[in-house]
Amino acid sequence: MTSSLGGIRFSLLDRSRTREGEDGAVALRASVELAREVEALGYHRFWVSEHHSVPGVAGSAPTVLAAAVAAATSTIRVGTGGVMLPNHQPMVVAEQFGVLESLFPGRIDMGLGRSVGFTDGIRRALGRDKEDADRFGEQLAELLGWFTGTQTAHPQVHARPAEGLRVPPYVLATGEGASIAAEAGLPLVIGDLRGRERMLGAVDTYRSAFRPSAWAEEPYVVIAGTVAVAATEEEARNLLIPEAWSLAHSRTQGVFPPLMPVEAVRRLSMTDKQRGFFESGLTGHVCGTEEQVGDALERVVKESGAQEVLVTTSTYDRAALLDSYRRLARVAGLTSANT
Repeated sequence: MTSSLGGIRFSLLDRSRTREGEDGAVALRASVELAREVEALGYHRFWVSEHHSVPGVAGSAPTVLAAAVAAATSTIRVGTGGVMLPNHQPMVVAEQFGVLESLFPGRIDMGLGRSVGFTDGIRRALGRDKEDADRFGEQLAELLGWFTGTQTAHPQVHARPAEGLRVPPYVLATGEGASIAAEAGLPLVIGDLRGRERMLGAVDTYRSAFRPSAWAEEPYVVIAGTVAVAATEEEARNLLIPEAWSLAHSRTQGVFPPLMPVEAVRRLSMTDKQRGFFESGLTGHVCGTEEQVGDALERVVKESGAQEVLVTTSTYDRAALLDSYRRLARVAGLTSANT
């Protein structure tokens, strides 16, 4: 539809968001089914996420879910957006991705983040603390060393079957992480599209500081964020409402809840503080009709020089979400497997 988006890869990150009245099993199975659907639409990757003790998110074990997604698909790349490396021992992460790559060769991505559990209780349950995030660069180097056989933290120990395999690593970042990705010579996944100036600044920092590595000879930028496409602006905006309320609820109640239907959110009596967070959650996204979204994506791709767009949209109505992805595939000029 828009020639200037030609050559730009489009991929999806699905957080396995639960909906009001359903359990985690429904959300996880829906993620696997969504992967099948978007593979047929021509999307490049399908990534899953890691969240712990969050009522509204079923995806707590991304490498396990990635295995289910890869088994249910055949061509789309599958990975994590991401495994939160400070929550785990690097050797165990290497082993898990080594198993995935061995089972599904040439299709596995290793997206890695630096967050730790977001409450003291979760961090204690994971055996971690806030300071572990500060060691991300060190942990990343060790992890990559398990694949190349060059790690020195644990002499005479080998990560099987990871050693000798090449699973493409990606660093999920905001500001600071961009510098880590550049120093390590790895592709950068950066969000979100709402904080445009901050994102563009981090991308510039990444490109200027990038050091070629065995994993990547040149900088590679993936920009991530919510993209909602519908027949009308109002319908597209409706897609944003359930997630905007979940964010507002989490900011005021400390709990990130399952997604609610649009009409149920509209009936809520919000406090002024909740209303402020809710309205803020509706702004800054790429949202609208196919033509409007195409124009907006052209601008952000041109501004950032990104090679790929990772779409992270969540909403209550799964049929409407899939329709949004179908429309986006047309905007991006993706080639359907059914054509």
